[in-house]
Amino acid sequence: MARLHEYQGKAILAANGFNIPRGRAVSSADDAVTAFKELADGRKNSEVVIKIQAWTTGRAGIGGVAFAKRPADARGHAARMLDMKVGQFPVDTVLVEEKIDIEREFFLSFAIDDAARTPIIIFAGGGGTGIEERAASTRRILCDVQRGPDESAIADATTTSGLSAASAAQLGDSIRKLFLAARKVEARSLEINPLVLTKEGQFVAADCRITIDDYAVARHPELKIEIAREFDHPPTPLERVAYAVEQNDHRGTFYFAQLATTTSKDSKGLVGFHGAGGGGSMMSMDAIVNAGFTIANFTDTSGNPSASKVYRASRIILAQPDLVGYFGSGSGVASQEQYWSAYGLAKAFWELELNIPAVIRLGGNTEDRAVNILQRMARLLGASIEGYRKTDAPATIAEHFAELVAGGKGTKWKPRAPRKPDFMKSPAATMIQVKGGRVWMDGSKWSQIRRAIETHSAGLIIDRGDAPTSSLPNEEFATKDSELLACDVECRLAGVEGFYLELDIPGLDDLIGGAPR
Repeated sequence: MARLHEYQGKAILAANGFNIPRGRAVSSADDAVTAFKELADGRKNSEVVIKIQAWTTGRAGIGGVAFAKRPADARGHAARMLDMKVGQFPVDTVLVEEKIDIEREFFLSFAIDDAARTPIIIFAGGGGTGIEERAASTRRILCDVQRGPDESAIADATTTSGLSAASAAQLGDSIRKLFLAARKVEARSLEINPLVLTKEGQFVAADCRITIDDYAVARHPELKIEIAREFDHPPTPLERVAYAVEQNDHRGTFYFAQLATTTSKDSKGLVGFHGAGGGGSMMSMDAIVNAGFTIANFTDTSGNPSASKVYRASRIILAQPDLVGYFGSGSGVASQEQYWSAYGLAKAFWELELNIPAVIRLGGNTEDRAVNILQRMARLLGASIEGYRKTDAPATIAEHFAELVAGGKGTKWKPRAPRKPDFMKSPAATMIQVKGGRVWMDGSKWSQIRRAIETHSAGLIIDRGDAPTSSLPNEEFATKDSELLACDVECRLAGVEGFYLELDIPGLDDLIGGAPR
């Protein structure tokens, strides 16, 4: 589920009739001072609250909530918070708000009850932290998708809250508005904690957390959600690149999330992780962590992904600096044809001249062919690239991976632009546009290209009696990116310089810097 920050959620609440504190989100200490002065507006004894905008609970406990009575205090707190990290990712925004004079606090939350198959609203006569411990005092208000929350349940909740008639009516109205706000943006959950009753007798949403149904994100461009997935941090540049890859190629799935950029002193180093299938990937991640490593990223390419998607995933993983190795392992019973993944990995490893250990477990259909592709590429690169099958346990290959890393004597990966074959500069080279890239061929070497391809590729491309540049129409090539990638790799392994598939990954080269080699 895609998350929204507190200030974004409050804007949605305000648009649906809720009172929210005056304030605004800022990204610098100077702007925090400006916001403080706007809120103070010449009044004496004005006080503001400054809160980090990060997807985490317990912000006060980590120093992410502070009060300021002077501009200098606002500057100091904002500067400190904007220098914080939540996990391993920086805080880039803080919310500066007026302090609310609170009379009472309430907890109000909209959620989807999967068991009951209906929306519900959870209400409790207390807010703040520890709401779980007060579960006995909560009320569950069932909601009809069209009509909203049950009116008798609202009446029961509000009349037993010890409020005046006017305040009880306001509270009931807040419950109704919560449902309408959630439905309008197709929220999976919308929590106001606390909903406060001020000393002036007004209900105000003092804090809120909203998650949007991933499948609804495309229908709500106004929310400006970059990635329709639930991360615990704002999307990183690499995550944005990876998400664009997934959106442009729906053959199989591709999920990429960065987890760490540094390690503890007792860690054996950062590892680029590449899984295939949820359960098997989780087991493999446990294995590599138990072997003493820190996982830099979680990546999953499953559901029969194209070779070109696996290639792009591998390139993105290897755009992370300081990796000590590349560990690929997922399900041992995958129904996908594993040789496609092997081709994608082999191409990425060659282009980047991999010089750190890579251990790849490709269990499932055609696993023997997949392992053979990786073994041949390892001989070509002279690198520690090893392929394993479904009978090889993740814990066992993780132990061997640790031995390979130890033998590398501290080598750490440095991201680099991909190398390209020299023949592309030749006048004899011909370029044809294909899906997401270009094919380069030297027609004078077609007999060698054909022989290399036919030896190992099991008919992935058909010779029609003439050079492909004249006998195969462009539209046929345009959708054969995975097959052409396999041809690229087979030519490379056979030492034939005359066939190359150039695949685009928009934005990636800008992140790693440097021109193609």
